[in-house]
Amino acid sequence: MRYAGTRLDAALAQLYPEHSRSRLQAWLRDGLITLDGAPADPKHKVMGGECVAFGVLPASTFAHAAEDIALHVVFEDSALMVIDKPAGLVVHPGNGNASGTLMNALLHHAPQLADIPRAGIVHRLDKDTSGLLVVAKTLPAQTDLVRQLQARSVKRHYLALALGNVARDGTVDAPLGRHPVHRTRMAVARVGGREARTHYSVREGFARATLLECRLETGRTHQIRVHMASIGYPLVGDPVYGKTCSGDALLDAFSRQALHAWQLALIHPLTHAEMGWEAPLPADFSALLDELRRTQVVR
Repeated sequence: MRYAGTRLDAALAQLYPEHSRSRLQAWLRDGLITLDGAPADPKHKVMGGECVAFGVLPASTFAHAAEDIALHVVFEDSALMVIDKPAGLVVHPGNGNASGTLMNALLHHAPQLADIPRAGIVHRLDKDTSGLLVVAKTLPAQTDLVRQLQARSVKRHYLALALGNVARDGTVDAPLGRHPVHRTRMAVARVGGREARTHYSVREGFARATLLECRLETGRTHQIRVHMASIGYPLVGDPVYGKTCSGDALLDAFSRQALHAWQLALIHPLTHAEMGWEAPLPADFSALLDELRRTQVVR
C-alpha cells in the first residue's frame, strides 16, 4: 500500500528509477505498460496491490543505418562517451540530413546504442557548432544524465566570438521560444517563452569583435546565439542571427557561427565522481583568432 493515492507514472518512476518519468508516460500512452491487464492513464491514482505488466518494449528503431563516420572520442567507458564534435556534423537525422549524422556514427561505433532512445544522445549541438557533448551508453546512464541536465548540475562552457566591443561581463536572462514568423528560428519571447539564462565574460577584445566565455544555466535551442544577438552582439559568422556584412572582411569570411563547446563537467552516473573535459579550439576558429591578434589592435 506504499503507493496508494500516487499517480501511476510517479509510482512507476520510483519503482523503476532506471527509466525517466517521461519515458514511462510514453509507454503508458502507447499501451506498452498495463495495470491489472488493461491500458492505464499516467495520471491514474493507484490504490496499492495492482498488477503492473510491461509488454514488449520497442528497441529504438532508426530509419537510417549505422555509418562508418570518424568520431573523436575524448572519453569512453561502460556508461558514457564524450565526443568532440566537429563543425558541420549534424547530430540527429532529419529533413535534408537523412544520413551522415552523429547518430549514424554512434550506431556504428557502439551498435548497442540502437536499444537506447536517440542512440544515447542527451543534449545536442547545432550543426555548425563544434565541441563537447555527452552520450549515454545505457538506459540508467541516460536517465541519470537527463536528470542532471534538468537539475542544471551539468556545467557547459563555450567560447564565442561576438561582433562588437563587449565592455564587461554580464548575464542575459530572457525567455526563448519559436520565432512568431520564422518557425525554424528561436527568439526572445517575453510571453510564453521558456526560461533561459546565459552568463558571459570577456576573455579578449579586438577592434571589431570580442572573444567571450559563455556559461549556460539553461540549455535552450540556439540559446547563446539568440541571447547575444538580442543584446546587440551577434556571433561572428552566424547565418541566422548574425550580420551578412559587418564591415570587416576577415570576420565576414568566417563561414559558420564562431561558437565552440569548450568545457563539459558532470557527475559520473556509476561512480558519482565529478568529471570534466576540455576541447581545444578547432583549426578554423583558432586561425581566425590568430589573424585577429596579428592584424587588429587588441583592446
